[in-house]
Amino acid sequence: MAWTSFPVDRFQGAVRAPGDKSCSHRSLMFAGVAEGVSEVSGLLEGEDVLNTARAMQALGAEIERTGPGRWRIEGTGKSGLRSPEGPLDFGNSGTGSRLMMGLMAGYGLTAEMIGDESLSARPMARVMDPLKEMGAKFSPDGRDRLPLTLTGRSDLQALSYAPRQASAQVKSAILLAGLNAQGTTEVTELRATRDHTERMLRSFGAEVTVRAGSGTQNIVSLKGGQPLHAVETVIPGDPSSAAFLIAGAVISPSGGVVVENIMSNETRDGFFQAIARMGAGLGAEEIGDGAGERLIDLQAATSPLKGCEVPETLVASMIDEFPILAVVAAFAKGETRVTGADELRVKESDRISAIVAMLRVNGVEVEEHEDGFTVMGCDGPPPGGGLVETRHDHRIAMSALVMGTASQKPVSIDNAAMIATSYPDFMDHMRELGADIRES
Repeated sequence: MAWTSFPVDRFQGAVRAPGDKSCSHRSLMFAGVAEGVSEVSGLLEGEDVLNTARAMQALGAEIERTGPGRWRIEGTGKSGLRSPEGPLDFGNSGTGSRLMMGLMAGYGLTAEMIGDESLSARPMARVMDPLKEMGAKFSPDGRDRLPLTLTGRSDLQALSYAPRQASAQVKSAILLAGLNAQGTTEVTELRATRDHTERMLRSFGAEVTVRAGSGTQNIVSLKGGQPLHAVETVIPGDPSSAAFLIAGAVISPSGGVVVENIMSNETRDGFFQAIARMGAGLGAEEIGDGAGERLIDLQAATSPLKGCEVPETLVASMIDEFPILAVVAAFAKGETRVTGADELRVKESDRISAIVAMLRVNGVEVEEHEDGFTVMGCDGPPPGGGLVETRHDHRIAMSALVMGTASQKPVSIDNAAMIATSYPDFMDHMRELGADIRES
């Protein structure tokens, strides 16, 4: 069913950011293998995270929802994870499936992993290869996409590994395998990626060391055999979800938005740094911490925007926000150029291609590159009026709907169902701030 976002004169108000998806996945996994009972509040209850909860239940953890965003998790502790009775369905979640591969690899279990059409097209070799080196097995041989079957082992061997790409998912999968491995597991990153795994493991009682390598390298080490202990924790707000609301304020004819309770983490703030370079008026107020993360209320207002070259050093810290960055760039004066973002080719969709198509169908001139794109900004509202093919990608869908709030003509999308995977309250929050979005 198509949805259409109509231009509005004002985008204004205050909303609380939904729980961070990355932290929500990890809290269920870590609590699920910890000793004792954990209490988690503020959990994102999108379909991706719920699939992780179901997977952990099937593997032996006792998980119960006790209220909105509140979950009780009794971990398996020393007994460890067990083989599930049926396939583990991860739906659309690359994070859930890849991290769970790592977690399961260190236990003597066998699990079939499946997902939807989009997830089944995404490459898994980057995670499977190091796990194979540690002793895990995958079948059928030669397959690097779901569906597949993982066979872990309780005598997994530690590994020193340098991923070819900067990927928090690869790093995290290896570290989670290392939790139950013999020896010390070490990951050398090309450059630092989001560090939620390291931070949250520490909050569950594990010792994780991080040191600088040569150049931009980042080296993360974890000694195997460390038990995790139950915690009571609050999930911080998701900066990737907040980005859509902040962008809506910045491009609005008259906007002033506060998004409350956002995680402030330098490995996740690339989008906000990039739009600040473009002239966006942003302000922040510190409000405390949660799950080892600093929390802020972030303010944004209507701003004159100019194009910029996005530094490649910011790419890893905003890898999920490029669709909405492209929308902001469409309103700017001059060119905005993105390079070094080839990872976008293997997200929920080929996001470079999807971004380019989204902008072109709405009258924006854009050039596609192998590792990015260049947007020729309209120096004001772009024409709009297009129907965007979302390609089952939640971030393309949300970005197009944000564009429609301030373009010259309404912007439509072919499907909105997948938005629930990461931001089930998106439509409600947009309307609270003044958006006019209708099903058609």
